Amino acid sequence: MVKISEEIKVIKKIKKFINLKNLDGYIIPKNDNYFTEYSKTNNLARLTKFTGSAGFALILKNKNYLFVDGRYTLQAQRQSGNKFKILQIPYFFPKDLENIENCNIGFDPKLFTEKTIKNYFGNLINLIPEEFNFKNKLERKVNKVFGLNKLVTGESSISKINKVKKFMHKNKINYMYISASENVNWLLNIRGKDLPNSPLVNSKLLISDKNKLYLFIDLRKISKQMKRYLKNFILLGEKNLLKVLSNLKNGSFSIDKHTCSIFEEKIIYSKFDIKNFNDPIYELKSIKNKIEIQNTKEAHIEDGVALTKFLYWFKNNKKKITEKKIETKLERFRKKSNNYLYPSFDTIAGSGPNGAIIHYKSNNQTNRNLKKNDILLIDSGGQYKWGTTDVTRTTCYGEVSNDIKNNFTRVLKGHIAVIECDLSKNNTGNLIDKLARKSLKKVGLDYSHGTGHGVGFFLNVHEGPQGISKYNNTKIKKGMIISNEPGYYLNNKYGIRIENLIYVDENKGRLVFKNLTYAPIDTDLINFKILTKKEKDYLFNYHLEVYTKISNYLNNYEKKWLINLIK
Repeated sequence: MVKISEEIKVIKKIKKFINLKNLDGYIIPKNDNYFTEYSKTNNLARLTKFTGSAGFALILKNKNYLFVDGRYTLQAQRQSGNKFKILQIPYFFPKDLENIENCNIGFDPKLFTEKTIKNYFGNLINLIPEEFNFKNKLERKVNKVFGLNKLVTGESSISKINKVKKFMHKNKINYMYISASENVNWLLNIRGKDLPNSPLVNSKLLISDKNKLYLFIDLRKISKQMKRYLKNFILLGEKNLLKVLSNLKNGSFSIDKHTCSIFEEKIIYSKFDIKNFNDPIYELKSIKNKIEIQNTKEAHIEDGVALTKFLYWFKNNKKKITEKKIETKLERFRKKSNNYLYPSFDTIAGSGPNGAIIHYKSNNQTNRNLKKNDILLIDSGGQYKWGTTDVTRTTCYGEVSNDIKNNFTRVLKGHIAVIECDLSKNNTGNLIDKLARKSLKKVGLDYSHGTGHGVGFFLNVHEGPQGISKYNNTKIKKGMIISNEPGYYLNNKYGIRIENLIYVDENKGRLVFKNLTYAPIDTDLINFKILTKKEKDYLFNYHLEVYTKISNYLNNYEKKWLINLIK
């Protein structure tokens, strides 16, 4: 008897649902109703086997589509290409499909925002709100919420809330609905364990101009101690928004179009005038204070020690090794720190052709034995007390071709161009992105992802609005933390990426980037002939600083290896 796979069963159920509801199709997103990037509930993976952090599927009666961005096209093709046609956004959206006009497309209004749906479909189709029940198992274990004190966060919750109230007063807002959990967590200085890689508790918050604060949360997660911590809040179950709204006086209501679902927006719109603002907390939390930066630095020292020990082990390893073993080994080095909690995302350990898959995740089918001349791309990070890390190194333990060395060096030149850039001239992400790609583009090469993303303080490893990409025009400001990660990928051959986290500081009245990440860059992959003197000086100084920061935590063999890189 042939066993039917999970995804085929789910596809069949959705197609049956489509026929039952007289629909032409149904759309399924990656996110849950909290719109987080990483969630324990992943219906898109159940449906498609695609495990990337962003994307959505459209099931039609006779065709299945999976839409992903440039980071995931190869991965999606491998994981889902036999059942789904893979289309890359932003070049293709459902509105670009043939014969989509006037179709009846079903969707769950709790999982989409008005902004997202319009971006996907425009005004070409008839959207029919219908909830398909995936019958996900409820988690029995309840993880308690915990608070962070001012020594960790550098600012009290009261101070942060007053900044939001000031914004409300300035814009004549009576009620502000904060629908992004990451923003609620930052504002209240609370954390939890509702997500696999981020220390967040799923929650939403309503602030009134009459000093009333309504926190919507699973009440089982609130201990007696936390009730005292949250004594100034009205604590309510997650589904009590409608009940609260019905008892509020009329007034102007602010929502964020990026994370307020269509379902919630319609409830609010039934009684209030809606003002559309970007949630001001995104910008407030993007600018880290001195204590947040200092705590993040300390986390990066511990992370740098772990990664350096791992790189030394890898370079000197003589035994057969697999990608899975590499993931496990790096995790063991991180676990030696008492402050390490868990990974900030699933480790990417892509060797040889797997490295060309930008966000590759090894499994039992793809797990490779490394060959002597393979290069390894390892992208990983950790959640520490107190800080979030994310770092990528490309390394080898055998001889590699001149082409690989040349392309690695071009990526390195882009990496150096970012950290050394003049922020008085290049003060937005899109301007910095051009500098990162310049060396590659000179020889007709490029990469299909952004050069950098914002990073939270003991929060999400991906954070906006700051970032370095072709489309990001957010002003770079003091205190922002951003990744610096240009790359190059040759399909079915290899992948290269060099990533440090950097932060924005001030030096003699001018904004500058400074490194947070301290781990060596593999000099065996560099063609020093195509580096300028300034780039060589940077590399020398960087490795000298790595040695200064972490050598006290290394054994004599590791120290000797590291000091030999200072050249």
